[in-house]
Amino acid sequence: MNSPLIQLLVLAGIAIFLILRLKNVLGTRDGFEEPPTPRPMADRPDRAQFEVIEGGPDLDITDHVEEDSDAAKALAKMKRIEPSFNVADFLQGARGAYEMIVMGYENGDLADIQPFLSEEIYDTFVDGVAAREDQGLTIESEFIGVRELKLVNATFDDDTKEAELNIRFVAELTSAVRDQGGDIVEGSLSEVKRQKDSWSFARTMGADDPNWLLVSTDG
Repeated sequence: MNSPLIQLLVLAGIAIFLILRLKNVLGTRDGFEEPPTPRPMADRPDRAQFEVIEGGPDLDITDHVEEDSDAAKALAKMKRIEPSFNVADFLQGARGAYEMIVMGYENGDLADIQPFLSEEIYDTFVDGVAAREDQGLTIESEFIGVRELKLVNATFDDDTKEAELNIRFVAELTSAVRDQGGDIVEGSLSEVKRQKDSWSFARTMGADDPNWLLVSTDG
């Protein structure tokens, strides 16, 4: 057998070997195979899902009152007059103010809380503290915390720009009334009392004075 024939047979053997190896690795296709099924549109990331919709509801308002309610419209007007006004921040401040005012009245320390009271409320507090002192009574109390806080209503006067927000508080505290001899005549220092109040705070939006005044303390 001559040399060129031998070389041809060797090359043919190598070719057959490579074809068999590729077949084992890649496999074969038998009959008709459908092309890959396109991914359903619902499974594809929708860019619109990640876009912020402008002109939507103000969550700072709708998180606290019903959308399109009179209260929501009043809050929106407050924000237009004073863009820095924030409902969530106001409620956080109201929580702190409630504790400070309650304890100021309980302890008879009205000087520190007077800047946060309307004239009418301050006069009422003064009368209440004076009546206790006339009877020789003192109050010993401890504020535990505000358990519930809810914005009940909001109003806005278009003419005066006065805003008023009504807040419902549910708080826990201990309170005891002592007579002149130091004996407890009412309440308890060990029994936690749940106190419910509905307070209204008012302020003229856009005014230089940032303080909201307590104008009503209906229980």
